[in-house]
Amino acid sequence: MTSHDLPLGRHVDYPREYDPSLLFPIARSLGRAHIGLSDQALPFVGVDRWHAYELSWLDGRGKPRVGTATISVPAASPQLIESKSLKLYLNSFNATRFEREDEVLARIVADLSRAAGAPVEVAFGLPPIDERGDGTAAVADSIDELDVAIDDYGPPNAGHLLADAGTVVEETLCSALLKSNCPVTGQPDWARVSIAYRGPRLDRPALLRYLISFRDHAEFHEQCVERIYADLWQRGQPQWLSVEARYTRRGGLDINPWRGSPGRDRPTPGRDLRQ
Repeated sequence: MTSHDLPLGRHVDYPREYDPSLLFPIARSLGRAHIGLSDQALPFVGVDRWHAYELSWLDGRGKPRVGTATISVPAASPQLIESKSLKLYLNSFNATRFEREDEVLARIVADLSRAAGAPVEVAFGLPPIDERGDGTAAVADSIDELDVAIDDYGPPNAGHLLADAGTVVEETLCSALLKSNCPVTGQPDWARVSIAYRGPRLDRPALLRYLISFRDHAEFHEQCVERIYADLWQRGQPQWLSVEARYTRRGGLDINPWRGSPGRDRPTPGRDLRQ
């Protein structure tokens, strides 16, 4: 048996020149239809914040330059950008010459905005590590150490969610046990999710069972967060709600979708320790 006979030995063709056609947009309406959401009447605002750790290009004299970037795609855009296509697109800059760094940013902004169908923000650099991992001023309570038995790993089961209508609270809960699978590659996607809300108190063991029921589910990161938001909004009936998931890095990229009630501010940009 040779290395070519093994899955690890299979050759992957990476782009050898700049190619914006590598970007693969996917209509958000497709995933939202499965959740019962309409693009014309979304119950949230939001953004998909990408962190790119592997960005390189050539300067005017052919010398390689490297950098990182933060990319923000509005949730109101008609298309999301598939992660593997974004990775391949960014790699297509590796052998392309640019006289100035701002030309690199301008090219990425133009291409991603065209693919998403809405203005995309791009800046060099990454936000700092957020050791608390919740991006809010409030203290987040982890629900991961609750003593609960789990036997439901998918599909996502909103029937687990319970709320105490007689007790109104304002709190932030978090879990690092969210896992789903990529619907394109089948690879696992891991995330820490933070849920901030004001409304009837959520039953914490029930919330943990619900989040773990994503474990064998195949859905894009952005759609998982929208599903969590929609289920909590319907079952918990909070006055306001904020859901952010910080997914671990894969292929030099991590994604941090956030969805919040209209009028809510974005969480402070940050990176989880696992990212």
